[in-house]
Amino acid sequence: MDIALEQVEYRYQANTPFERLALKNIDLVIPSKRFIAVIGHTGSGKSTLLQHLNALLQPTKGRVLIGDQLIDSEKKEKNLRKVRQKVGIVFQFPEHQLFEETVEKDICFGPMNFGVKKDEAKRRARELIRQVGLPEDVLDKSPFDLSGGQMRRVAIAGVLAMEPDVLVLDEPTAGLDPRGRKEVMEMFYRLHQEKGLSTILVTHSMEDAAIYADEIVIMHQGEIKRKGTPKEIFSDPKELLSLGLNVPDVVNFQYLLERKMSQKLGKTCLSIEELSSALKDWKIRGERS
Repeated sequence: MDIALEQVEYRYQANTPFERLALKNIDLVIPSKRFIAVIGHTGSGKSTLLQHLNALLQPTKGRVLIGDQLIDSEKKEKNLRKVRQKVGIVFQFPEHQLFEETVEKDICFGPMNFGVKKDEAKRRARELIRQVGLPEDVLDKSPFDLSGGQMRRVAIAGVLAMEPDVLVLDEPTAGLDPRGRKEVMEMFYRLHQEKGLSTILVTHSMEDAAIYADEIVIMHQGEIKRKGTPKEIFSDPKELLSLGLNVPDVVNFQYLLERKMSQKLGKTCLSIEELSSALKDWKIRGERS
């Protein structure tokens, strides 16, 4: 399902003395089945943008097209059930939203609330608990008896049980150690590919943006500063640093190395393997010259 934002502006507490402009001049197309990363420093508008993707917020100017449903600033849309079902959001610390007495009931709550029969909801729970890397016997346990990482996976299964076409991830690895972060991101990427999802990742991790995204969107002071592939975005570390952003460790190492050598390797490397290969090629070229 495609999503398009056209000249979107959003103001918090509009028409009050506390009015604050959070988004302006946002034009963005998110094609179906693409993996998009949204990066930017705190206060850049990332989370506000995210909440327009399933109409949790509606624009104060402009319009948002979510599949075939139009959300227009000129008209307050009330029938948003279809949008909320097809665009699932995993917020930071989603485990804080668990509330049912068993894991199975928690996963089943969303789909049953949208009219899915109990037997079908239970089938989805059994399938999804395995897909998020947990054993089926967890379904009978209280979510509050699980570890923090397991609780997060249960909450993610609850979002996936709605069978969304679009998955929006707001810092989904916040608070996890490096191993846990990698496991969760690998899980999301596998689900993205297997289920043909459109995935939008809001993240402070430049490594995750570089590894998983087809396209990266940089937010700055409520506007889209730049869009491009990971190689295009990370090809100029100085620009990102000027916006208060970091770059992946590999990109930073390459940047410092090129400055020290006063030579360019010829391409931006996003992984250790790419950098190793580029250095090998550079060495061979030097030996031949």
